[in-house]
Amino acid sequence: MRPELATVAGLFRAACRAELQALKPGNVHAFRAGHGMTTATFERAAEVAAVRLVAGATVGERIEGSVRASLGAVGLNANLGIILLCAPLVHAIFEASPGEELRSVLARVLKRLTVRDAEAAYRAIAAANPGGLGKTKEHDVAEAPTITLRAAMAAAADRDRIALQYVTDFEDVFGAARVYETRGPGRAGVEDVYLGLLSLFPDSHIARKFGAGVAETVRLEAAAFSASLDFREDRERALDAFDLHLKAKGINPGTTADLTVAAVFTAGLRGLS
Repeated sequence: MRPELATVAGLFRAACRAELQALKPGNVHAFRAGHGMTTATFERAAEVAAVRLVAGATVGERIEGSVRASLGAVGLNANLGIILLCAPLVHAIFEASPGEELRSVLARVLKRLTVRDAEAAYRAIAAANPGGLGKTKEHDVAEAPTITLRAAMAAAADRDRIALQYVTDFEDVFGAARVYETRGPGRAGVEDVYLGLLSLFPDSHIARKFGAGVAETVRLEAAAFSASLDFREDRERALDAFDLHLKAKGINPGTTADLTVAAVFTAGLRGLS
């Protein structure tokens, strides 16, 4: 049975809230604001984006409608990366047959993405104007696309972890979702997903803003930190200290946070089947 629109919208909001309630070093969360932003901005953006995510007829419509709704509500780019990840997942859950594996349906959705999907996504990205986007020689979002959305994402996959998901059928997202399912719901599970992703891959947002070397340094710091976290009695104090360390340098692992939301959302969608 096709899930209700309200159910999927609720799962999206819940995933956004869960991510905000976790103490994610360097990123904005309920325990400490950062980078000129508070959790209220992201909560409001999630509320309005959820409606447009489930209402769109195509992946491109879901992306553009959600981004424009968020921009209208909070006046800044709060969730572009989250929406780029979650729009195909929403489309897939509505298309899935009973018992069909979500990732298989997602792979089918991604293969069918069109130039019109790319046009809508380009308009959304240009409107959001994410930090460090810059210009590219080919397939710049300031120009009308001539290729499908998946092909456009493939062209950016070497420099953006979110774009890479469109090429790998969301390999990182589904892997992190399995970690979350194993760990169980709750704040610690979200933190483990976030730190696990940050330990595995240099964060694209950090790399765009500070360079690949800084992104790799943060990855190594996260790997060393998370390796001992489960054995520490002062888990929260340790997370808080790492958070202060990154925020003092203005470092925000934004791509990792976006992937974390998508992983929690994916776990929720898988629970519907």
